[in-house]
Amino acid sequence: MKGLLRKLLAAGPAVLLIACIGGWIATRDASPLRATKKPSTPTARVSKVDQRLLETARQLAALADTHAGQDLAMEAVRLANQEVDQDFATSIREAAAIAPPASGLLHDLAARIAALQTRVAADQQRVAQLTKTNAADRVELANAQLTLDQDELADAQQDLEREGGDERATLERAQQALQAARQSPVPLGKISAAGAPGTLREQIQLWFSLGSIEDQVQAARADAAKKATTLADEHKQLEGKLVTAPQTPSGDDSDEEDTSTVVAQLRGLSDLRKTLADLDKRTQVCKELSAVYQQWLTQVADRRRSVLHALLGSFGLILAIVLVTMAVKILLARLLGRQADRRRLHQLQVVTRIAVHTVAAILILLVIFGAPTQTPTIIGLAGAGLTVVLKDFIVSFFGWFVLMGRNGLRLGDWVEINGVGGEVIEIGVLKTVLLEMGNWTNTGHPTGRRVSFVNSFAIEGHYFNFSTAGQWLWDELQVTLSQSDEPYRLAEQIRQAVERETEADAKLAEEEWERVTHQYGTRAFSAKPAADLRPGPNGLLVVVRYITRAPQRYEVKSRLFQAIVELMHKPEGVATAKA
Repeated sequence: MKGLLRKLLAAGPAVLLIACIGGWIATRDASPLRATKKPSTPTARVSKVDQRLLETARQLAALADTHAGQDLAMEAVRLANQEVDQDFATSIREAAAIAPPASGLLHDLAARIAALQTRVAADQQRVAQLTKTNAADRVELANAQLTLDQDELADAQQDLEREGGDERATLERAQQALQAARQSPVPLGKISAAGAPGTLREQIQLWFSLGSIEDQVQAARADAAKKATTLADEHKQLEGKLVTAPQTPSGDDSDEEDTSTVVAQLRGLSDLRKTLADLDKRTQVCKELSAVYQQWLTQVADRRRSVLHALLGSFGLILAIVLVTMAVKILLARLLGRQADRRRLHQLQVVTRIAVHTVAAILILLVIFGAPTQTPTIIGLAGAGLTVVLKDFIVSFFGWFVLMGRNGLRLGDWVEINGVGGEVIEIGVLKTVLLEMGNWTNTGHPTGRRVSFVNSFAIEGHYFNFSTAGQWLWDELQVTLSQSDEPYRLAEQIRQAVERETEADAKLAEEEWERVTHQYGTRAFSAKPAADLRPGPNGLLVVVRYITRAPQRYEVKSRLFQAIVELMHKPEGVATAKA
């Protein structure tokens, strides 16, 4: 079951990697800087004087971050400006043709303005006539009267405009403000580097940024197309009015008709024709503006395709790193499986696993964020922060390296750390775990408790390792001699019996100790058992000390008691064996 799960986990990244490679190949022909054909210069433009198309074009220009995009943005701004100018011209002409109301304040102001205009014209004619006669005094007086009448006319026009009766003046002032605003340059976006960015983070940011630009350009294109449709409908309506309009009288019937009425009808028809022509021009300009936005959409789509190509490449690289990491872990596991020392196998597995994971994490971070800039500053700040905040963590981590060293600990070692003895069952990066066995005098009887120590003890404290040279341990047993006339002989016999039983272990221990003592230049140790006679409460005690392996101490002691009991049952003497 575990093997099947492992295969499925390995197959998942492999399938994703194949999909990324396929998508990367499919998008490799993306060309974000595709040459866009600049639309031909139009003869006219279109809009209504709300200027929405112009405002949208200027806003989109700030999003253009490529040379091709900026060319299209400037073309869109030019067309939008042309449409606004045409709309202003049409609106101003229509406003000038509006007749004043038949009564009321606006009628009075219009009549006053007409009278003042007539008076100003007469003043100007009088000044011109007096100038020819060289009458300086009369010319100066006429100029003063002309100035006074002009000021009064300007005041009357302002009154009419304030009351909403001079739409033409309002439109002209708005047009002048727009022309003044055009003197400032159109804000354009910052030119970005050609092609897709190199890091995954930048690629994702650019992908979403291009998606936002595409949405805005699409909305602007829809507005331009909608306005072209609206203007075309308005053109049809005006054509209908032109068809149903009464026919103007011919020249033969001019005596029978009021001349002023005929002139008004002719001017109305002329304005209607001009309005139709303006609507045609504005409709054409809106279509051209929509076409410009469509080209911009194509250019953005090409860039998104290029970014998608780069994204698939980055994701594929990450998946390849994951697969290579898994393959390296499997290969190392097989190589380490040949390790004969099982106690060291665990340490090697942990070290290699951490090393492989660390390298893979660094490579993936480089793919996502790229190489760090200002490396010395970043390393300095990070080092200072880690030193202050993670002091215990750092000491424990380096303590793990000490424990993993040549003279450190291994799984299965019998050690004593901070007064707690036990068998090493785990050596982690930050902590060491013991299965508690009590002190050395009763080693071999586990208490069932797991004791964890932070690895800082390897640097800041100390520990005892009873397994440095084969887990050898000095053990002892006691024999009480109850009735004997020859205690020294019995003691020697008991020592000889213990020596026979432990001869192989003693020889092996001396060889291992010799290798250790030779390394550090100290004298060799003897592993032969020793026997002492001591007075006891019930007679003499024979205390025998001998060498044995810690895990086998009770097995060895059982054999020794059996041999001593057999010795004590001989006729030569009687004794009582006591542990």
